[in-house]
This record gives sequence, structure tokens and C-alpha cells, in this order.
Amino acid sequence: MMTAPKVSPIAFERHGLSDEQLVAMLRTMLMQRTLENRGFQLNRQGKIPFASASEGHEGVQAGAAMAFARGKDILVPYYRDLGLALGIGVTPYEVLLSLFARAADHSGGRQFPHHYASRRLGLQTISSVIAAQLPHAVGAAYALQYRGERGRAVLTTFGDGATSEGEWHESINFAAVHELPIVFLCENNEWAISTPLDKQMGQPDVHRRAEGYGLPGSVVDGMDPIACYAAVGEALARARGGDGPSLVEAKCYRFLAHTTDDDDRSYRSRDEVERRRKDDPVPCFERLLIAQSVLTVDDAEALKRAVLEEANDATDRAEAMAYPAARDLYERVYVDGFEAWI
Repeated sequence: MMTAPKVSPIAFERHGLSDEQLVAMLRTMLMQRTLENRGFQLNRQGKIPFASASEGHEGVQAGAAMAFARGKDILVPYYRDLGLALGIGVTPYEVLLSLFARAADHSGGRQFPHHYASRRLGLQTISSVIAAQLPHAVGAAYALQYRGERGRAVLTTFGDGATSEGEWHESINFAAVHELPIVFLCENNEWAISTPLDKQMGQPDVHRRAEGYGLPGSVVDGMDPIACYAAVGEALARARGGDGPSLVEAKCYRFLAHTTDDDDRSYRSRDEVERRRKDDPVPCFERLLIAQSVLTVDDAEALKRAVLEEANDATDRAEAMAYPAARDLYERVYVDGFEAWI
């Protein structure tokens, strides 16, 4: 029988989350990390052409996903949101179908990897163009307001680099002017691909810009999933209640390269990354749950084994599926009818 490691006393505010919800958040974080590592492995094996990295974003995404109301809210994410997609109900099998570009994928194997979409889950597909998802998110929020649909909100996410794009400013301003039911969540990982914060913006605290647009802004420790749940949950509740948009900045860190096509050793040292590893949200959250008797060490190990088994099964099943046929290239470009699904 394994014994729990000694952990220093930690202030524990669960913000109403049950043990089951806390464990579900840890499971999402573990699956995110496992599938991300799988994507890099498959790329290096020559089985997939590309994968993006979100290691270090697990805390903010698990917390935000727990605050998202399935069946009501709309999620308009960006390409680094593997954990958010998993947290709202996308399955590992669906993630692997996307990576392998198989015909059974939601997009028929025709979308970029990590660009998920699910009408069932309220998950809008996105573009790789930085910040291009934000006008779409604002449009969805405007539609909710126009139809008088209280109790629903849009959650849209982006990195710190997106805040330097025109679409970001235009979207924030439009949402503020029209008091739309939307939450703008910045996952500030300190790197806009290879550009550090101090070379990208004069004001490194993104949330401070909210005042200039006339909406509330807040900042949260993006390595703490419970704090992220509380911050995003409060902002979503505000939006659902008709009190307008909010800007939430979650400060995190990207531990891996931007994508499998990037070599981050060209712009940051290994020592820097290693120093930041002490804040790694996955082992930190696991230790917290063990210290607070939400999980035992044996429970945690069993959870990791279950996650790995599910990821392995999803990989094998997805890889065995067929590629889309060439004759299907022009399908799904237009859809019959004109009614929006939101």
C-alpha cells in the first residue's frame, strides 16, 4: 500500500465544488496532458502531420470547462484549448479522429488538427488565424441578446498574442457597447508563439485594458483550476443574468513548444522552462486533492492508469478508421437552409 507524501498545509476553498467535480477536473487535466503527449508522439512517428501544445494550460481550462453550462452556453475556443474541449464533453476518440484526419471526424477529416466542433455540445469550430474566432463569438452573443435568450452566455478564449490583433479590440468594444452576454477569457502563457510579453505589449496585465472599454476585468492564477472555475463562473453568471461582458485574464505558462513545427530552444532557455515547472498545474492539483483527502495516492494512480488506457484505446480505434474519400472534398462547404444552430 502506497502512503501519501507529506504536504504542507494549504488553504482550500472549493467554491462549492463536490469531491466528484474536483476529481473530474483532475481527470480532464490528466487526459489533456496524455493526449497532448500522444499528439507529439504520433507526429514524431510520422503518423500525423501536426499537433499544437497546451501543456501548462490544464488548470485554467479544467476550471473554465466546469463553469460552462452544457446545453446552454456556447464555447468559441482557440487552437490551444484541448482541455476545454474535453471538459465540456468532447471524447478522446473524437480528439484522435481529428488528429488522424479520419472521415468519421466531426469535420469529415477536413479541418486542421485541434479544431473541434460539435453542435451537440455548443462548440463552434474555429480558424487558425489569430483572434479570428472573436468576431464570431461576439456575433453569437449578439444573436442571444437579439432573441432575448436570458440564461445563456458565450465563452470565448484566446492567448495573449491575440490581444495585439485588431479583431480583439473590435470584438471587445462591440461587446461592451451592446452589453452582450459574453466572457472573454485570456489564457496568458507569456509567449505569443516566440514573442515574449515585454516585446509584445507595454501593459503586460491584459485584464487592465478592460476599463478602457467600459467592462469589468479580473485576473486569476491560471495554474489553479479551482480559482479559474470561480472567476470564469462568476463572469458567466453575470453574462447569463443580462449584466454584460467581462474580461478574465488567467496567467499560466506554456511548457512545450508552440507546436510540433516549433523549436522553442531558439527563443527561451531550458533553465527558464525548468524553473517554471514547480508551478505545473497537474501535479500541483493532484497533491492538493490528496492533501485534502479528496483522493488517496492509490486513487490517483488508478485514475492515471484509467486515463492512459482510454487514450490508448482511442488512439487504436481512430487510427484504424478510414480517411475521407477524394470525392468528398467539396461536401460540407454549404449546408441546406439558413437557420443558425445556436
